[in-house]
Amino acid sequence: MSNIGVLIETGDDGVKEANFGVITAARGDGSHEIYAFVPGASAESCKSILQEYGVQKVVELSAEGGDLTSSPDRRAETLADAIDHFDIAVLLGLSSAGGRDILARLAALTDVALIQDCVGIDLVAKTVTKSHFSGKTLATIKFNSNPYICGLRPNAIEVQAAPCEAEVISYQAAVQDSGKLVIKEVKQSQSTTVDLTEANVIVTGGRPIASEDNYKILRQCAELVGAAVGASRAAVDAGYAPHSMQVGQTGKTVSPKLYIGCGLSGSVQHFAGMKTSKVIVAINTDKDAPIFGKCDYGIVGDLFEVVPVLTEVLREQQDDG
Repeated sequence: MSNIGVLIETGDDGVKEANFGVITAARGDGSHEIYAFVPGASAESCKSILQEYGVQKVVELSAEGGDLTSSPDRRAETLADAIDHFDIAVLLGLSSAGGRDILARLAALTDVALIQDCVGIDLVAKTVTKSHFSGKTLATIKFNSNPYICGLRPNAIEVQAAPCEAEVISYQAAVQDSGKLVIKEVKQSQSTTVDLTEANVIVTGGRPIASEDNYKILRQCAELVGAAVGASRAAVDAGYAPHSMQVGQTGKTVSPKLYIGCGLSGSVQHFAGMKTSKVIVAINTDKDAPIFGKCDYGIVGDLFEVVPVLTEVLREQQDDG
């Protein structure tokens, strides 16, 4: 097999943790080298963390035409040039907001097959696994030839370290662009919590949260474990939370290590958006709520009583630790 490429996403704190699952998937049977493409960021600063998960080549991408961060077209063209230069058979990336955009542009530019939001991949068999029909079924899709592009759902792949020694490569593509689309400004969210789709822990509130102000109960708990806070569609429709917090079929699809549902009934539509969570904890006053048939751990109780107790226990553990 030729080389496998991974498109790395970075943020203010460096390499995003969600990349590590993608790198784990890229290792496959270990019969190939992994190239991590870092557009618009320092490869040297990313090397130490990426090599812990098996990346052999860290490629810092740049273009003759200028900055990659301000031009999605230039970024896609530079990546296309690098894929050809480094003989990449398969390119993997995150199915995040930014990842979906760049992977789609790249596929259109190169006329290469693309499947997004995958929850599994077999590089040897050239197959990917993707959820369908609101999470009721999993489809296995086979690529007929290389190269191909795959976007993996954040946190869908269990992370496994595989330390090695990586080499840093600088590659500048002879790419300009049309200038049709230029990013002038990026405004950061007011939220201090992590993005829902990339969070390892999510605390979600349903309609029983009863008001926007009551979400502070969930946020206090979430802050102690670095969790994101989500909402059900019912809570969003009631005006208690913005749509950006919605988890479910008509909201965001998430795959955290731990999902704590507070006051959720467990509707099919909501479950479709979080069923791939590794561990699901449900808190509900109704012992017959459907979510208790889908969770790993269930607590029959009022979220306004249970969550503050959980928050206090977590705070005490942090103080003792």
